[in-house]
Amino acid sequence: MGLIDNLEAMLIKGQDNALLRYGLGSEYLKQKQFDKAALHLRKAVELDPGYSAAWKLLGQALTSAGRLQEAAEVYARGIEVAECKGDIQAAKEMRVFVKRIGKS
Repeated sequence: MGLIDNLEAMLIKGQDNALLRYGLGSEYLKQKQFDKAALHLRKAVELDPGYSAAWKLLGQALTSAGRLQEAAEVYARGIEVAECKGDIQAAKEMRVFVKRIGKS
């Protein structure tokens, strides 16, 4: 049984939380299943709106899925969250991603 299967089993058992959703989103992103990744990462930020790493990964999933406008909006929100938390590096990285979207 693979990692995704294990994480999905935990979800089915009702162990839903932001970290679990982040893990699922991350694994689906690695598998290039961008829509599934975005679904789980969006739920992660719903469960924990202050989870700057999840905002960043959600933006990456949306960018990879070709949903650039949505990705730019997610990055903008993620930058706000990261700055409020003092997560300067995450904010800086998301600004770079937004600039790349603007150039494409």
